[in-house]
Amino acid sequence: MADIFAKLLKNSGPLGQHRERAHGYFAFPKLDGEIGSRMKFRGKDVIVWSLNNYLGLANHPEVRKVDGDASVQFGLAAPMGARMMSGNSNYHEQLERELAAFESKEDAILMNYGYQGIMSAIDALCGRHDVIVYDAESHACIIDGLRLHPGHRYVFKHNDVDDCDKQLERATALIEKQKTGGILVITEGVFGMAGDQGKLKEIVELKKKYEFRLLVDDAHGFGTLGETGAGAGEAQGCQDEIDLYFSTFAKSMASIGAFMAGDKGIIDFIRYNIRSQIFAKSLPMPFVVGNLKRLELLKTRPELKEKLWSNAMKLQNGLKERGFDIGKTDTPVTPVYMNGGLEEATAMVMDLRENYHIFCSIVVYPVIPKGHIIYRLIPTAGHTDEDIELTLKAFTETKAKLDAGAYKAEAIPDMAEVG
Repeated sequence: MADIFAKLLKNSGPLGQHRERAHGYFAFPKLDGEIGSRMKFRGKDVIVWSLNNYLGLANHPEVRKVDGDASVQFGLAAPMGARMMSGNSNYHEQLERELAAFESKEDAILMNYGYQGIMSAIDALCGRHDVIVYDAESHACIIDGLRLHPGHRYVFKHNDVDDCDKQLERATALIEKQKTGGILVITEGVFGMAGDQGKLKEIVELKKKYEFRLLVDDAHGFGTLGETGAGAGEAQGCQDEIDLYFSTFAKSMASIGAFMAGDKGIIDFIRYNIRSQIFAKSLPMPFVVGNLKRLELLKTRPELKEKLWSNAMKLQNGLKERGFDIGKTDTPVTPVYMNGGLEEATAMVMDLRENYHIFCSIVVYPVIPKGHIIYRLIPTAGHTDEDIELTLKAFTETKAKLDAGAYKAEAIPDMAEVG
């Protein structure tokens, strides 16, 4: 019999294999200072493009005041216990009502975290005779929720409605053969890596052909898309046909927590059956009160979303004018696609951070195929024209070095020795 710990230490995983050299620089970096477009990394001032602080609410003075006042009034302990037992409050219920109304749904349920919340919701919604049909590029929280599902699941190619149709046909045939069970389709309002919106309107049209319910994870669309900021469903004119709308507070609201909205009957079912909330302490009062304020600003300060989109368009248009491939994004999420290996990506990131003072996230193998590099830039309402111009200049110059092979000879250094 093998020692389970010895086995794990021998095979540290696709990301963990680089931890000794990457830790503290590429993995688990530390950004210091006030949250914003300019922060410090390893003692140096950098322009930051890696924070999902879309509307700039993280350090909004009204938000900071409410957060501070609520912490003084309630502390972080209140309310004590899980909501079902002793951790409920008028504030929790008020936030649920306001979120439901904002999303044009009958009811909503608060969740402590987005990741565990949607995982547990999928577990509560689907039994062993039910079938789940989902987009191939769904977020890890959805994939992990699917791993809890004891029944069948069919994946359709990313944003391929014809393939979704094909998988729904398979799912329907299985349900008819079983003579029991139902179908849940899961997709995203905005895919956070590529920035493209899910084909919600087209998937909704398939309801005319098949019987299914639709769950949409709109973490990146909530607050950024639609006339009022209600998300991708509003933007595409099909919010009423989304049966369950899910989002997190970690993006536009710059906070902690999540919610799911839908018809009152199904939300009540989830409320009494979602294990991650039934058996967990309630969301602390300062977060709830702070999220009420954030939602208020999201609804009443459209200039924040307008500024976000102005910055996103300046950044994206600037990249395209300079010949960069940003894929099919139609949201603020801005991927920049390049070709290169791990060593080149490492050297390029270091050049950007150390010499150009640009901090952004990079994605390489094994997350994407070998030979490819994706930079993901997240514009916010807090970025300035100067931030954008300096970043465009840095990308132009480092891309020229990459194409000229200047980074190929660079070895991955020991990050402990950098800086």
